Amino acid sequence: MELVKIAVLSLGSVTVLFILTKLMGDREMSELSMFDYITSITIGSIAAEMATSLEDDYRRPLLAMIIYGAVCFIISLLTCKSITLRRFFEGHSLIMYQNGKIYNKNMLKAKIDVDEFLSMCRVNGYFDLSEIHTAILESNGKLSILPLSKNKPVTAEDLNLNPEQSFPMSNVIIKEVMLATCDSTDSQLNIYVKLPVVPKNDMFQ
Repeated sequence: MELVKIAVLSLGSVTVLFILTKLMGDREMSELSMFDYITSITIGSIAAEMATSLEDDYRRPLLAMIIYGAVCFIISLLTCKSITLRRFFEGHSLIMYQNGKIYNKNMLKAKIDVDEFLSMCRVNGYFDLSEIHTAILESNGKLSILPLSKNKPVTAEDLNLNPEQSFPMSNVIIKEVMLATCDSTDSQLNIYVKLPVVPKNDMFQ
């Protein structure tokens, strides 16, 4: 009987958690603010407690989940309408580097040292600070980099070219042939066949 109760409560907690997540909005983990991240962990912990509440009343953790979800939903609405509240709950962007100057106070505020900053620049493909005009730490913890104009990638517009607009591929088959895609521009069909055998020279083994 207890196993059945656990199964039912687990399904119920997952359902409620899914509904609350959809109400709070779809966002990638990398885009979550610190407040969203902490709230998500808290709601997940409450959902786990609800799934295993055999002796206690399951309605208590359920009510707590609903309250947390409602508060997050209200805060998300308020932050969409107020810049001040958005900066309070989600933080704001900080300039780490600009015009050859490293802003030490902003680094201290973000709890980032020079080595970590340089590492973030390398992850973005910049190993030389002299190629960067501005580096901004976003509220989600990612580093946005504006390179110097002379170091920007060349575009078709720079070369006075006007290429035909490309469109996303359309999936045609996902069965025996693993995948088949069709280019909506020129209707070119690309087929990727399933290979049941593992290559003998696997570079990752």
